Amino acid sequence: MNAPAALNHLVPDVAQREVPAALIAALQAQFGDRFSTAMAVREQHGRDESSFQVPPPAGVVFAQSTADVAAAVALANQHRVPVIPFGVGSSLEGHLLAVQGGISLDVSRMNKVLSINAEDLTVTVQPGVTRKQLNEEIKSTGLFFPIDPGADASIGGMSATRASGTNAVRYGTMRDNVLALEVVTASGEVIRTGSRAKKSSAGYDLTRLFVGSEGTLGVITEVTVKLYPLPEAVSAAICSFPSLEAAVHTTIQTIQLGVPIARVELIDVNSVRLVNNYSKLTLKEQPLLLMEFHGSPASVKEQAETVQAIASDNGGESFEWASTPEERTRLWTARHNSYFAAVQSRPGCRCISTDTCVPISRLADCLLDSVAEADASGIPYFLVGHVGDGNFHFGYLIDPNSAEERATAEALNHKLVSRALSLEGTCTGEHGIGLHKIEFLVNEAGAGAVEMMRTLKRALDPNNIMNPGKIFTL
Repeated sequence: MNAPAALNHLVPDVAQREVPAALIAALQAQFGDRFSTAMAVREQHGRDESSFQVPPPAGVVFAQSTADVAAAVALANQHRVPVIPFGVGSSLEGHLLAVQGGISLDVSRMNKVLSINAEDLTVTVQPGVTRKQLNEEIKSTGLFFPIDPGADASIGGMSATRASGTNAVRYGTMRDNVLALEVVTASGEVIRTGSRAKKSSAGYDLTRLFVGSEGTLGVITEVTVKLYPLPEAVSAAICSFPSLEAAVHTTIQTIQLGVPIARVELIDVNSVRLVNNYSKLTLKEQPLLLMEFHGSPASVKEQAETVQAIASDNGGESFEWASTPEERTRLWTARHNSYFAAVQSRPGCRCISTDTCVPISRLADCLLDSVAEADASGIPYFLVGHVGDGNFHFGYLIDPNSAEERATAEALNHKLVSRALSLEGTCTGEHGIGLHKIEFLVNEAGAGAVEMMRTLKRALDPNNIMNPGKIFTL
């Protein structure tokens, strides 16, 4: 299936590479019924949550071990055929699409928690373990893994895209929480990077090289991450505001005052309305902040009182508490379902998602001007943000068959990214470059830096088989 004309300028104009029959036969011999060329399976592995439409991969390998991954990659490298790692398919930027053809390498069956080292606050997992599964398996230790991108993403995929999410303002991103990796390189060799030690000065930091490489340098087959003690007390609150500006200034003042808030999410009035309909809630239909506080009972109370005072000074009202796990889960589930609530509000639409992040002091400048542009465009949209670290997302809801709507949404995105870069921000705070932001990377990093990335890619993947066509084109 060819991409609609409105999408063609966003998909790299590179011919699909031929997948020789000899490779198909070798994969069938190696993996038996764990290799599939069935169209339904290929199509499932040829789409994600982005709006791109490209042909599916030629086949899908279901790996169950590092040895499986190494064998599949070595065979693909021998035939110079692309390999696209696949976790749960929740990417928003086209990361798992076979833009140059090739084989999808599904690691979802590599879903074992390999070792829990509670005394050291670390755990080692296979890449197919999801964040919810991980927290379920370690809950008896009194520890948890805090990175929460919303979707029940795999730890391998979260590492590959350098994900973060709602807790990043307090606990950091995957960059801060991955200690060590096992990786299968483009030649099929298995290497290890890092260790369980909290710090090291041993040579190049290869762990950080692979975290955020989006599958373009190798396939992650084991991940060691940090864990954190479950907080003694947790409290969540929502607060409605008369304007987005008031909510944003409350966030900025909270962070600048040094309040160690665990989560602070901005939800605009459009999102509130959609979430109410989808999740059967009765939230006040005004811009709101959804906040969470972690710590001892006394510290949580102090944090909450401080933020409530700041909010009141900015016109915040209807401060409501959710202290039980059930109430907190209900609120955060509604926030995480905002994407699906929005998409279902316009049947048949696709969402063009933005992902800018700016220094916290410039958040109001970037966000409010972008809201004005979105309102003037006539395109339906929603806005949510992990605003505690300056990251927010517009979701433009477009008719996928309308070139005009696509062009309008992309023009809004271009203006937003240009504004963020002018404010010393970034085009992507957590989703990664994928297909959608290739041109923005050059604007942000500069041609010299991108060429250095290409040099690394050529050195580590000389046959350009590892998820080609993502981050940049060769």
